[in-house]
Amino acid sequence: MTTQNIRLGIMLMIATTFVFAVQDGISRHLAGEYNVLMIITIRYWFFAAFVIAIAQRQVGSIRKAATTTQPALQIFRGLLLAAEICVMVLGFVLLGLVEAHAIFTCYPLLIAALSGPILGEKVGWRRWAAIGVGFIGVLIILKPGITVFSPAAAIPLLAAFMFALYGLLTRYAARRDSTATSFFWTGVVGAVALTPLGLWMWEPMVGSDWWWMGALCITGVTGHWLLIRAYEIAEASAVQPFAYLQLVFASAIGLSIFNETLALNVALGAGLVMSAGMFTLWRARRAA
Repeated sequence: MTTQNIRLGIMLMIATTFVFAVQDGISRHLAGEYNVLMIITIRYWFFAAFVIAIAQRQVGSIRKAATTTQPALQIFRGLLLAAEICVMVLGFVLLGLVEAHAIFTCYPLLIAALSGPILGEKVGWRRWAAIGVGFIGVLIILKPGITVFSPAAAIPLLAAFMFALYGLLTRYAARRDSTATSFFWTGVVGAVALTPLGLWMWEPMVGSDWWWMGALCITGVTGHWLLIRAYEIAEASAVQPFAYLQLVFASAIGLSIFNETLALNVALGAGLVMSAGMFTLWRARRAA
């Protein structure tokens, strides 16, 4: 791996986080006006078309891409990610981009904590200490105390748990299936599962919002393409730390466009979570 490739991979990851942050902002806007399931269903139709095109290009045919010895696992992965996206978008609507992303940022810590029981990986005391610090950061964001904190705060935390489990199951599936196969099942299963729900919850959309819907689909496809390219030309351990920039970009959109506020506890807690997550990534890289 050359330095030039690593630098380009980092640039692509930064671009990925920016595009995904824009996608989150558009999702927040549309889901605030229309049913969340309808919005995510339309988004998944385009995503499914994208993964089918990628499968044909990388594997040669849809049949080859769909071939797996663990269909139950692949179906569960696809359902889990589709559900996680719906939960997270709901979190955007109820909490805003800033707070929802600040809480969701703990998902790498959840992956590290669950990698032992699910994948049998060894997690040393240093990473456990970092996980503990990270969850102190989450508690600072949530501010639990004498008064009950908003139940909505649990929504992005649930999304983080679901996404962490999805990531671990993806790594487990990779032991027997190719990346193209897992990617194919992710998009197709989600689209199939969401379609009847999205059609059932269908609402008329005004003409101007269809432009936003098109932008949502384009940013989704573009973000996944950039992510694939980033992982193709640089090691995941080199570019993954820059994924935290999505919190920065999404917060900037929330503050500037949606007039959200950045409370001191959210800023401090998010800083702790990001620092702990960066440390766990560094320790994982050293262990590898």
